[in-house]
Amino acid sequence: MEKERTMTDARVDLLARAREGDSDAFHDLTAPHHRELHVHCYRMLGSLQDAEDALQDALLSAWQALDRFEGRSSVRTWLYTIATNRCLNLRRSASSRGTEWTVPGVELPEPSRLGEIAWLQPYPNDLDPAAWVEQRDSMSLAFVTALQALPPRQVAVLLLRDVLGFPASDVASMLDSTLDAVNAALSRARAGMRQHRRAASSAPAPMSAVESTLVDAFVRAYQASDIEAVVALLTDEIFISMPPLPFEYEGPAAARSMFSSVLGGRRFELVQTRANGQPAFGTYLLAPDGTRHGTGMLVLTLEGDRISALTRFEAAMLPWFGLPRVL
Repeated sequence: MEKERTMTDARVDLLARAREGDSDAFHDLTAPHHRELHVHCYRMLGSLQDAEDALQDALLSAWQALDRFEGRSSVRTWLYTIATNRCLNLRRSASSRGTEWTVPGVELPEPSRLGEIAWLQPYPNDLDPAAWVEQRDSMSLAFVTALQALPPRQVAVLLLRDVLGFPASDVASMLDSTLDAVNAALSRARAGMRQHRRAASSAPAPMSAVESTLVDAFVRAYQASDIEAVVALLTDEIFISMPPLPFEYEGPAAARSMFSSVLGGRRFELVQTRANGQPAFGTYLLAPDGTRHGTGMLVLTLEGDRISALTRFEAAMLPWFGLPRVL
């Protein structure tokens, strides 16, 4: 209790100094919440870059509005209120951002269909493995992708209630809404997630022997351009997407066609990393002169001892994961 009282007194002192214009005090007051706020913005926006921008805008807004913070809620709740509403504004005003396929010499086959999710980026694993095990359901690509298909306000309510655990009354206040409206939005959001989200409950534990064996087999097959060996590692419901391109490939036959186009006559090197708690790789195309140029990122979704989904992202994501553009 004494430690809690001391920490509270310290926060009160930081708040008082920040209100007097001490920017260092404001940083110390808000810094413990920066990462969780960044993750929250990422879940809402589906974009690592947009999450960074939203967090910085939210912190600037908090600094400018500090004199109006009355202390009726915790600093954490106040910051979440600002960040959530900033993300809501960004989602409402988001414009489409197209792209082109950029792997030299590769012409993609006809997709199974064109998807609806226009923008999605992976999130680097910057936590210890235990923390990712705890958060993997709410940080998986399947979960974040499903969120992007919901209306913005439903996303905010679902995250604040089911992921972050804020009471419904607090959420109503944070969104300047009513308790009935929050409960109705939560019900609709849960129903929407059941409809859109791909199941990932049978994924092996991160860094487990099952995961490592499957990942090693995928690396060997992909780097050897062994298309049949790659396809043998996939489930019958394999789903391949490549945001922001709308192309989606579903089922082993479509996957085989796609891998034949990408791997046929080419050799790639994979550099392993992790994204959203899942196995991920930077892909590097071997050029005739021996250089290896980054062409994108792959993130695997595992189901048992097979790969149930593969998501390909642009090479622009490589630096966010500490990977070079050229090996």
